[in-house]
Amino acid sequence: MQRSVAVLLAAGGGTRFQGATHKLLAPLRGRPVYQWAVEHARSAGLEVWVITGAARLEPIDGVRFVHNPRWSEGQATSLQCAVQAAAAEGLDAITVGLADQPFVAPSTWRAVSTATSPIAVASYDGVRGNPVRLAASVWDLLPAEGDLGARSLMIERPDLVEDIAADGSSADIDTLEDLARWNS
Repeated sequence: MQRSVAVLLAAGGGTRFQGATHKLLAPLRGRPVYQWAVEHARSAGLEVWVITGAARLEPIDGVRFVHNPRWSEGQATSLQCAVQAAAAEGLDAITVGLADQPFVAPSTWRAVSTATSPIAVASYDGVRGNPVRLAASVWDLLPAEGDLGARSLMIERPDLVEDIAADGSSADIDTLEDLARWNS
């Protein structure tokens, strides 16, 4: 049996969000944004890890928080942080999403995480989004720096990628306007 986890990247500075707090801590329908993403991944029956950095997130029982001290150097450092932790645990894959995307449906998390291709990516009406499942066989191919994360590998090696029909929305909360739209 293959062993994998859901990984939520939550380390960035959220600089486009001009609110009184970090965007992940902003209240969305009564709870912090990141808690919605965690809940949906957990509702899919997945173990959840959150890669932290700039924001101080409140712990959640049963969720592993892994701090990325190099978070300001780009998203790839958070992805590498997740890969290193997964390799140390002997995992076969990780399914990566973003903590500022609170509307990814549990069914999408489940469908992507159970795919068997080296890379599986959620596809929302033909548009690729998150989450993305990365088998251990591709971890060494992932970038070590920059903000593209797995996207650069998917561009370079389309032969490794399978698109998975997705439910929900990959909309993210980047600005106060985004937050207001989803809270209305």
